[in-house]
Amino acid sequence: MTVLLDPGFLVVQTLNGLQLSALLFLLSVGLSVVFGLMNFINLAHGTLFMVGAYLALSAVRAFGSFWLALLVAPAAVAVIGGLLYLTLLRHLQRADPMRQVLVTFGLILVGFETVDIVWGSLPHAIETPALLSGRSAVLGQIYPTYRLFIIGLGAAVFLALHVGLERTRAGAVVRAGVDDRTMVAALGIDVGRVFFLVFCLGCLLAGIAGVVAAPVFSIAPGMDMSVLILALIVVVLGGPGSLRGAALGSLIVGIADTYGQVVVPELARVTIYGLMAVILLSKPAGLLPVRGGR
Repeated sequence: MTVLLDPGFLVVQTLNGLQLSALLFLLSVGLSVVFGLMNFINLAHGTLFMVGAYLALSAVRAFGSFWLALLVAPAAVAVIGGLLYLTLLRHLQRADPMRQVLVTFGLILVGFETVDIVWGSLPHAIETPALLSGRSAVLGQIYPTYRLFIIGLGAAVFLALHVGLERTRAGAVVRAGVDDRTMVAALGIDVGRVFFLVFCLGCLLAGIAGVVAAPVFSIAPGMDMSVLILALIVVVLGGPGSLRGAALGSLIVGIADTYGQVVVPELARVTIYGLMAVILLSKPAGLLPVRGGR
């Protein structure tokens, strides 16, 4: 425990926690808003994260550019997610939760087998882009520049989504849809179309998370499961449908998991589940639930 008294250790591990928080936010915000809007449990959201990483791998191999992969792969993931929604998921919106869980879990297995067939079972890696391959000084500590880029990207996406939800008409429709879908539909607004676009945006962000995570973590079949569990915890802690809740939940889980893995690695995940239980005892709807506290 003496390492907790070392300022350098605290700076580095806090930055590691912020980097994980940024990735969790990119993945969980779409999952959270979709659940808040549609009351739909999409366990396959993590699979889109994995597909984004693999598509980025193929794009880098084909074009030799990480930045082009960052443009192409998330767009492709959004298209894949949109097709899944139109052909399958939209028909499950009014189904019971167990059916939603079983179908989307089946999609996880399909995604696992697909990437195994196309890219193989061996782990892959993407090199850090040359522009961000160096190291930067932060509070007297040397830290990888690329990881700082991930933190900055997460913050930028949060600000963009906040402005979009709070300052635009489309954002007002989305917020109203989270609160009362029936009333929004009664006003003559095509709720289904709005929800479809939001779903695609969530898929796009999951793809972005997969691409930016690829140079940090190994790309391998099944990489979606560990991050999906953390993302689900984020959604529960923050409150389904809440942008600020997704951000706060990501911050709590990212920091807690990072310090837990270093200080008490054998109890790291137990610590997170315990923290979740304590929070939900006092805040059953999450820390920052949408109005109405659903």
